[in-house]
Amino acid sequence: MSDTVSAKNVTLHELEASFSLELVEDKNFFPEWRTSLPQITDQEQQLLDKVRAGYMNLIRYPPMLENTVQMTIVAPLLYLADFYLPPFHIQSEVSVSVSDMDEDITIEGRIDFLLLHDHLRVVVIESKHASFSVEAGLARLLSYMLANPHPDQLNIGLITTGGSFAFVKLVGGEQPQYALSQVFELRNPGNDLYHVLRILKHFRDLFLEK
Repeated sequence: MSDTVSAKNVTLHELEASFSLELVEDKNFFPEWRTSLPQITDQEQQLLDKVRAGYMNLIRYPPMLENTVQMTIVAPLLYLADFYLPPFHIQSEVSVSVSDMDEDITIEGRIDFLLLHDHLRVVVIESKHASFSVEAGLARLLSYMLANPHPDQLNIGLITTGGSFAFVKLVGGEQPQYALSQVFELRNPGNDLYHVLRILKHFRDLFLEK
């Protein structure tokens, strides 16, 4: 009989031990977040400047909870990246579970946003409380990505606290491997949302090519 673990409580160590999950630090493993990125328009930059300004205002009045992050940061990014338009569609609060090969452990949880294209999982987005770091949700996001029933497809995730963003790539198989992008921070000079939107648009284009 397998043990059932909530995704919100799972650790990277448990994923590594149960699923042979391995971190890859070779930059050639995950080039998609930094190569062939499209440009964004002046109008999109202006809208993202408003999103950033809204975030900087909201964090002055804590707590900034997950649903606030989803509404004020994630939703505008998905809109600008055209993920609300066909052939994509979105599901939220999706229940998922994944078991290791020996079925000794089962991880269950709920995905914040699941972008779908032709019935395949496309991008899993995990949003966290603004006071957390992206590390706080990494194991949870990876467990959702491991539940992808199509491990041979491009499997991309995004974790955000609203002020920090990191993309994750997972390649399935007997020994699944993953890698992370750099962390984009709204506290950095300029507006790192420009980079986040360019990457989202690039992934959209890659999925449309499949």
